[in-house]
Parts: sequence; C-alpha cells; structure tokens
Amino acid sequence: MNQEGIIETMVELAGRANVLADANDMAPHLIDWRKRHTGVAACVVFARSVEQVSKILAWCNGAGVKVFPQGGNTSVCGGSVPDKSGNSIMLNLAKMNRIEEVNARNNSMTVEAGCILADLQDAAFAADRLFPLTLGAEGSCQIGGNLATNAGGTNVVRFGNTRDLVLGLEVVLPDGRVWNGLRTLRKNNSGYDLKNLFVGAEGTLGIITRASLKLFPKPRAMATAMLGLDTVEAAVSEGLKLQAAFPGELVGLELISQSEFDISLRHGTNMRNPFAKTPKWMVLVELAAATGGSEALADRLTDSLQPSFEDALITDAVIASNEQQRADLWRIRHHVTEANGAEGMGLTHDIAVPTYRIPDFVERAGAALAEHYPQAVPVIVGHMGDGNLHYIAMFTHEYWRAVEDKSGVQLKLSHLLYDIAADMGGTFSAEHGIGALHVPEMSVYKDATEIDMMRQIKAIFDPRDTMNPGRVVPGASA
Repeated sequence: MNQEGIIETMVELAGRANVLADANDMAPHLIDWRKRHTGVAACVVFARSVEQVSKILAWCNGAGVKVFPQGGNTSVCGGSVPDKSGNSIMLNLAKMNRIEEVNARNNSMTVEAGCILADLQDAAFAADRLFPLTLGAEGSCQIGGNLATNAGGTNVVRFGNTRDLVLGLEVVLPDGRVWNGLRTLRKNNSGYDLKNLFVGAEGTLGIITRASLKLFPKPRAMATAMLGLDTVEAAVSEGLKLQAAFPGELVGLELISQSEFDISLRHGTNMRNPFAKTPKWMVLVELAAATGGSEALADRLTDSLQPSFEDALITDAVIASNEQQRADLWRIRHHVTEANGAEGMGLTHDIAVPTYRIPDFVERAGAALAEHYPQAVPVIVGHMGDGNLHYIAMFTHEYWRAVEDKSGVQLKLSHLLYDIAADMGGTFSAEHGIGALHVPEMSVYKDATEIDMMRQIKAIFDPRDTMNPGRVVPGASA
C-alpha cells in the first residue's frame, strides 16, 4: 500500500480534520521531545472514539500497514515515534480525553486514554480523592502512555507503579476486536488477569482506549523535607529508617546528588537553593496522612530525624512550612530532565537494584565511569524508596559533538553500568520501558525462556506484527 492510499483510507475512517499528512504538520509527532529519536510515517491520525480505533486497526492489520501508537510523546526510549519505513501511521489518542466518571463512593474513576495525567489528578482532588500517579511530565503525558509503559514516578514507594492503580481496561486488539474489561472490582478471580498483559506492553499487543483507575482518600496532612547528607551510604540508611518509621505514610523518598541538584538550579526558573551550603547528597522525603494536621506530622518527622542529626549523619534539613515551600522543593526534583538537556548530553540509565545496595552500585558505577569515560560527570537522581536510580553520564555538548561513534559509546557505556546492576540482582529498565532503544538489552539481560514466552504472546495477539513493531520484544518483527 502506497502512502497516498494509506492517507485516503485514514481520511475516510477518521475524517479529514483528524489526519495530518503535511510534513510540517507531522514533524512534532515524528521526533521525541528530547530530539534524539526520529521516524517517518504516511500520516498522523487522531482517533476520536473506540469505534474509530477499531476500524483503523482492522484495516491496517488487513492491509499490512504498521501502526505506531502515540500519547503525549514523552517517552525517553524511542517508544513514541515511528520507524523509518514511512508506510505506517501514527495513531494518537489525544482527542479521546474524556473523564467519564469519578466515583468517590467506589474510589474509582473511568477515563479515556488521551487524558492528561495532571487533569486526572485535578479531577480526583475535586472529588476529595487522590489519584497518586505523579511524575515530572504529568502536565503533558497521557494516561494511555502511562499505562502502556507501566510508569513509575515519585509515589511508587507507597502506591506502586501504574499497574497497581488499574482496575480495568478497554483495549482494541490488532485485528480491530474490542475487549471490554472495564471493571471497578477490587477482587475478581475469574480466569486470567488479562489487563496486566497490556499494562507495560507499550502498545505491542493492542491499544488501550479506556481505563478504570483506583482512587484513594485525599490526604489531610502533609509533611515535606529535604535532607542534606555527606555520603550516599548515610542517605540510604536514613531512607530505610524513614520507611520503617512511617509505614503507610511515607509517599515520597527521592535521592539527588549534588551534581544533579546544581544542574537543576542552574537551568531552572524560579529556583532557590534551600541550603546555606549545598550538601553532597540530598533526600527529598514526603509524608501524607489521612487524618490529623500537617504541623503535627511535620513534628513527628522532625523528631524521627533528631538522632541522625545528633550523630552527624544528617548535616542539614529544610522542612516545608507551607504549600509554596513544598512546591519549591519538588520543583527542583521535577525539573531535572529539562535541566539535564540544557546542561549537556546526558546518557541516562534507568536501573534498579535492591535499595540497600544503592551505595554499592554508585561506588562501582563511579569507578567504571572514571576508568572508561573520565570526560563524563556522574549525575544521579532516583526513587530511592524502590531502588530505582537514573544514573546519568553527563558529557558536555562540545565533547559529544566531537564523538564519531556515538551509538558505540552509548552501547558500551550502558553495558558497563547494566552489568553492574545485573550482578546485584537488578534491572536495566525500571520504569521508562523498553521502546526501540533497549530492545538489544532484552536479549542480553533477560532469560531466553522469558523472551520466548514474550514472543509467543506477541504472536497470539498480533501475528502480523501490526502494532508498534520493533519495540519491546526482540525478533518479533515480521
């Protein structure tokens, strides 16, 4: 099928106003937001209903036209842009953005996949409830993409990944059939839990069009603090103490290196250093309680930190006394990705190891970086409560432009660090997903039997490899 035929059919199925075929109009959808991954497509299609998605997939599957789903295009792994073939479509669900129901009595909400994450948070809050998924891109990422990548974020330590927030899904399969699994039950033991096949599948098995999500009571008390420490060992030790001291109340536990902290302040707007002297390591901690007051919760947090102050394990601490101060602390954390892009070429590694082994990883990774790539500065930020570190090798733009074999450097460096994580029982991909970038690592670090099972699942749902080919599953492309 040539591009003209694909475009004509998409206009028939979705309407002319919902199809972009001009190169300039398509351009923002064919490159990722970090400007590192590009692709080519016949057109970009904006579906407005599940019926349209069904017709589009059925036709593409029969015609041999590949489909690349796209949400807010905030992927950092090349998973939200097409390949280079050109005879494919981008299917974007941004116009399917209705919040259909917020049920406070059932602690659930039912939404379309194109809803912006921040809008879901606001809708839950308006109903005196909490939708706890939160991450730096929440103002632009869509819940369909969050589901497809099983997004993590800063509240995983208390509420889990996106997978843990899903009650039910509606999914359009590659052949156009619609599976309606939109349930809001907490217990349903009637056969295979099919929804979990699609959460984290990155659109390779079908397209999530609607979701039923869990809500929680809105917190009545919040306490937020940023701690300063001299060593990563002290930071992790304090984090483990806080997890033990505040079970059920600890919702955020973030680790930030001095290098990352300085970058965020340097390139951010309306940023303020809360410390008189910047510590070598920082821990951003947040507590939330369903009862009581914020002042009392902050007092409890202060009391729990006192022994570490007396032992000089904590060198400084800033405890937010109002919502503006809380927002200022979180702004430093949430701005790191944009700030890193302004600083230089940061090669990010989304690893996870058992939390108590974070100091071991930081030490070994730092030694490997110093030996093989002394031009790079280690920049570290991560969700310490669940062992997920974003370990970034930061090169200057000038140095990186001069590197001839960029892909070779990236692959060698990544495997240096992934080998260390694997040796500690960790993973090379904790929350960002696989996309196109990490498919080679799947064959290196995943068990052969596990890869074979994934290929079999892909073949059952998508035997023609219509959906997001070249992503997630090694060797799945036809």
